[in-house]
Amino acid sequence: MDRKIRQADLAAAVEISPSYLNLIEHNRRRIAGKLLASIAVALETTPEQLARGADSGLLDQMRAAAAGMSQTVEIARAEELAGRYPGWSGLIAAQAHRLSALEERVQVMADRMTYDPELAGSLLEVISAVTAIRSAASILVGGETLDADWQGRFHRNIYDDSIRLAASSEALIRYLDAPEADSPAHFAPMDEVEAYLSAQGFHLSALEAGGDAAALVTEAGLRSAAAQSLLEAYFKTYLADVAAMPLTAFAAAAKAGGYDPVALAAQFGVDVAAVLRRFASLPAGANHPPMGLAVADASGALLLLKTVDGFAMQRTGAGCPLWPIYAAFARQGQPLRVEATMPGTNGQRFLCYAVATQAGAARFDAPQVLRATMLVMSDPPEGASQKVEVGVACRICPRVDCAARREPSAIM
Repeated sequence: MDRKIRQADLAAAVEISPSYLNLIEHNRRRIAGKLLASIAVALETTPEQLARGADSGLLDQMRAAAAGMSQTVEIARAEELAGRYPGWSGLIAAQAHRLSALEERVQVMADRMTYDPELAGSLLEVISAVTAIRSAASILVGGETLDADWQGRFHRNIYDDSIRLAASSEALIRYLDAPEADSPAHFAPMDEVEAYLSAQGFHLSALEAGGDAAALVTEAGLRSAAAQSLLEAYFKTYLADVAAMPLTAFAAAAKAGGYDPVALAAQFGVDVAAVLRRFASLPAGANHPPMGLAVADASGALLLLKTVDGFAMQRTGAGCPLWPIYAAFARQGQPLRVEATMPGTNGQRFLCYAVATQAGAARFDAPQVLRATMLVMSDPPEGASQKVEVGVACRICPRVDCAARREPSAIM
């Protein structure tokens, strides 16, 4: 547009069809090398300038941040902001993530204060010790004359109660797990675990080689005991998947079979959910396509989230319910294959595999507990599967006629 060149003329200049150029402009086809250089020459610019642009993952994070705000935000100009000021945009996304973690932390603490009997008992122990010390001290400083024997008893009581107060206070602090000033910003235990796994690319080479899971949990250096417990449970599942699907054999079979989870489940004698988890643990840089992963329970809460470029979901109930991970709960054990399309001009597409399975061993007269697992792969071939339009949250979704809409969009 700046060069006053029509799309058809530019396409002819670089010897491609206008429809293919249109797909490139809308981020539906990736280009590099000779074609990118040819377009840059035709537009009198550089390939680097054309390759620059707002990272779609950053854009989704900014839009998700806007979805949680009550004031009006110019969401339609998010791409312009991210493209011109990527540093500030990253800061906005990081601060929104931190605020979300803090709000979750506050809610957890509020629930503890209200419902947790262990916390109530700890507070009662502290109050009891303080009351006993105050009572003994008030007698000693009163006007009544006490003999040496009684004074010694009260002194001993104060000493014993002070020891009890110190112990109960330390136990209370440990229980509340108050973060230190220089502790990480990942306040929720799952945030700690995901930050650690993200740093490893969700591929744990030490466990692949038969390393000690307990030692690896210690080496991870997670701040809270709850996070350590979650990581330990994740390692247990990871080791079981490694044992059933060794990396070398599984990676070769995945490439040969076109990453078909149902076929691989039959080949290795495991359930589909295990294959989806194993896909997400494949090492980066080994010619595997980028894959994201989400695990949720029947309440809709995300228990684990591995993101890839452009893939964004809300952890809370404010997110889009049309992702196939939620539809899987209605079809327990039936694997779903869905092409999910994000809103916007880019319309990024993901091939999603999802399945809901029983969590833990089946028992008589017990409630059924289900876990749904969803794998996402970018840029699937056209017509590969059923299609569904998804989003991040209603507040930033431009689709007017969506049956799942819960609130008006801020950008319409």
